[in-house]
Amino acid sequence: METHRIAPDSALDLGALDPADTGGIDKDTAKAETKALNRRLEELQELLYAEGKHRVLIVLQAMDAAGKDGTIRHVFDRLNPQGVKVASFKKPTSRELAHDYLWRVHEHTPGTGEITIFNRSHYEDVLIVRVLGLVPEDRWSRRYRHIRDFEQILADEGTTILKFYLHISREEQRERLQARLDDPSKHWKFDVGDLEQRKLWDDYMSAYETAISETSTGQAPWYVIPAEHKWFRNLAISRILVDTLEGLNMAYPEQTDDLTGIVVE
Repeated sequence: METHRIAPDSALDLGALDPADTGGIDKDTAKAETKALNRRLEELQELLYAEGKHRVLIVLQAMDAAGKDGTIRHVFDRLNPQGVKVASFKKPTSRELAHDYLWRVHEHTPGTGEITIFNRSHYEDVLIVRVLGLVPEDRWSRRYRHIRDFEQILADEGTTILKFYLHISREEQRERLQARLDDPSKHWKFDVGDLEQRKLWDDYMSAYETAISETSTGQAPWYVIPAEHKWFRNLAISRILVDTLEGLNMAYPEQTDDLTGIVVE
């Protein structure tokens, strides 16, 4: 876990981190371990739901084609949908824009016993908003403090927060976007606008570095996950999730009724 965790108050240089790193683990070993971790995650999610004491918020951020959807599909595929929600934050509606930028986010945070996954999140308001200059710098620069305070509120009220940045290179993104173009069945995943955003790669890297450095805290840590090998991405996130949930020391609620001698007929 600590290999990928960004310490509070540390300066992040994404260029110094290898997005193809696998920690010396081979693909077959990683897949076998991930399968076992998925089974354990299934058990832990049932326990979380049954105990009804904790809340878990998972934030996924990444450049286009880095694998947010794939992460959700492969890491969380065995979980009971009754206790898991996915919230995707796209371009704000006119109603959302009439409120503060966190207004649309708070209602999607997890309830007791739930896991909620943010596929993109409130961080878009210090990423795309900054890069495209949608609001003045004096506004978006204050939002790091807002976000730290918002996440502290959630943590104080019992929410465990894990934030993952899926790290790929510009060349890897090019290959993945081209693969979508080359496969007609994947055309629905391709947005011409992604090419314009791709031109701003360096600006986005700078925005991500600042956002992660400013908001990785003890209560809401950021993890930079090497994501060019999807099998390693899945393994690294699964390890962190299982380790974190096991650290909650959960237990099934005690049965208050006396069940001795009861026979179901």
